Amino acid sequence: MVETVAAFTDLYLPTVNGVTYTISLWRERWNRRRASMDVVFPETDGYEPDDGEYAVPSIEAPLYPRYRLGRPTPPDGLDVPDVVHVHTPFTLGVAGVRFARANDVPIVASYHTILEGRVPDLVSNSLVEPGRRLCRAYERAFFARVDHVIVPTAFARRHLRESVGADVEATVVSNGIDTDRFRPTDPAPFRERYGLPDGPLLGYTGRHGPEKNLEEAIDAVAGTDYTLALAGDGPAREGLERRAAETGADVRFLGFLDREELPAFYSALDAFVFPSPVETQGLVALEATACGTPVVAADAGALVDGVIEGETGYRYEPGDLEAFRWAIRRTLAENDRLSDLCRRRRAMLSVEHSLEQLARVYDELLR
Repeated sequence: MVETVAAFTDLYLPTVNGVTYTISLWRERWNRRRASMDVVFPETDGYEPDDGEYAVPSIEAPLYPRYRLGRPTPPDGLDVPDVVHVHTPFTLGVAGVRFARANDVPIVASYHTILEGRVPDLVSNSLVEPGRRLCRAYERAFFARVDHVIVPTAFARRHLRESVGADVEATVVSNGIDTDRFRPTDPAPFRERYGLPDGPLLGYTGRHGPEKNLEEAIDAVAGTDYTLALAGDGPAREGLERRAAETGADVRFLGFLDREELPAFYSALDAFVFPSPVETQGLVALEATACGTPVVAADAGALVDGVIEGETGYRYEPGDLEAFRWAIRRTLAENDRLSDLCRRRRAMLSVEHSLEQLARVYDELLR
């Protein structure tokens, strides 16, 4: 039975995103279940490692100055674990593979991010397709070096095998969420604090990036009595503010919310809108569902699997504005029924359920 795990990741605290959230939550809960899950990550100003956390020297990442690239070598003092789990395919992912091979222990990799989805934001149009081919080739080479891959959804597994062309053994294990935190709560104080109106309230939280397609959500509420609350921030925010002003849509930009505020944010919404077509899982949709809030999502990417049509919300064809508005109207009309069904799925969304599945994968590899 696997007791000790060493996780290698190029993304970790204090950066806040789906990958860092998943790793830190898995580590916390794994340490309750079995012996330990150590984490190796790039050293970053403003974060002091705890016991079992190993920060390695790092430099600023090209093209993404908010991120760091760690030295591709394992840190001194790291004990040899039962399993190495690499969460990202860059310098520390490579270091994790080398460390596992040198010590003859199994290697599991998570497929968190579709690299080619970021290419259009980074290069000119003439280089997009070559860039995508390069990403796919790199992913194929990286995942060929591991023993097993964990994917958060069936969509991610299909993409890895069919689009990337990786010949890998892959098991679907949802990243899971903290259902102790994400549960229905009284939204009245949150609405009052942010001055949100009593009418139909739609919302989204997360990165404001071009790939999230949030302009479509603004267009969907334009000309209606709906209010759209956008929490978070990112490079697309200025353009989104202009789009809201041009269309006359009632959009409230809330900025970053503390994690403690998110359950009340989700609970305040009549529907969570998620027009992004590029998700490998979409944890925020799961968080909304756990808070009893149905989701209106693009019928693309992982949301095809993550939003159950007629149970946890409705999906629409990306780019079809009328279909988006129809899905919103139907979700609002059926809100009580959908909210009840969302609450019933809470146990299946929990990180404890995910770690049970993950432990079975680890144990089978060790055998």
